[in-house]
Amino acid sequence: MINRTFGAALVCAGLLAPMASAQHMMPQGDDMTTGQPATSGMSHAMKHHKMHNHGPIGVPGRHQLPKGKLVLTYRYGTMEMSGIRQGTDDMDANTLVTTIPNAFAALPGQPPTIRVGPVSMSMDMHMLGALYAPSERLTLMGMLPYVEKSMTMRTYAGPAGTTVLGDNTTTSNGLGDIRLGALLALNKTRKGGARVGLGLSLPTGSITETGQMLSPMNTRTTRRLAYSMQLGSGTFDLHPSLTVESGRGALNWGGQLRGILRLGENDEGYRHGHEAALTGWISYRTAPWISYSGRAEYRHAGRIKGQDANIAGPSLGADPRNYGGDYITLYAGADMTPRRGLLKGQLLGVELGLPVYQNLNGVQSKTDWSLAVAWRKPF
Repeated sequence: MINRTFGAALVCAGLLAPMASAQHMMPQGDDMTTGQPATSGMSHAMKHHKMHNHGPIGVPGRHQLPKGKLVLTYRYGTMEMSGIRQGTDDMDANTLVTTIPNAFAALPGQPPTIRVGPVSMSMDMHMLGALYAPSERLTLMGMLPYVEKSMTMRTYAGPAGTTVLGDNTTTSNGLGDIRLGALLALNKTRKGGARVGLGLSLPTGSITETGQMLSPMNTRTTRRLAYSMQLGSGTFDLHPSLTVESGRGALNWGGQLRGILRLGENDEGYRHGHEAALTGWISYRTAPWISYSGRAEYRHAGRIKGQDANIAGPSLGADPRNYGGDYITLYAGADMTPRRGLLKGQLLGVELGLPVYQNLNGVQSKTDWSLAVAWRKPF
């Protein structure tokens, strides 16, 4: 997984290197960096950059479009998880399967402790989106996600002991929760201003995904997958946000407070925890076609409330108490506007996230890293 992280970083560096070598041959007419009027020959994408302050691509709801403008987007996000953590302390697998109680021990045939431990989990999301501004102050948006998940679990033999029976990998994929939203500008300045956002996600992602499990008794049965392997929340969820940003010269900075509010319980008898996040960033445009950004984010996620009667067993993911926590993550990214080649006139961004603090509810896998890549085409 570490090699994959460094590989992603090297790919990003490889994309930037040929552009950087041509930096001094490019005209410096972007008034976002010089404060001077732009040339009449500016490309459509550069005009789009003039209308949108540069910054991290991982902050949703930053872009307020001018009236009548349309932007199509594609975003790819991936993340990796591994290991075992209780609160802020790491835990080895032998300790997990000999000391952590099985929440379903009272059911017939269930062992007293956890017997299926996490090895690794990955999630990939492909998101198609569109933004349109019917007025100067209002921007509408819609996002269509496709989700792919994979989890490898290690099963230990029998009701006790540390003998490994084998590993088992399950997968799920399909449509996620569709999201609709709007951004309303409270005030607009040349370098940003303040805006509020309100989104609504629809329960279009499946919450009844199943997979084949390896039991401690060395049998394979098809059961409903853990909550983390489902493709949606199963509920209508509100996504409010407040964003403020400003800047001076080539420097831009801002902050955002956002949340996720679950509206009721889903058809399987539970809801995911409410969430809140606070992030702040700073970005610097080194040339008209590229900027670099860094940001820090604190995120709180509550536990799952309720329980799916079809999710049970001696594994961490079957217990609703083993979800949510407090996270602090640092991000580094770049936002680019190629001026030549196949991607001329489009906008590209990349952002890598590394967690520095994770205080997890119950016992869970911990996040290793995340990577986001975004493409935008203005019209």
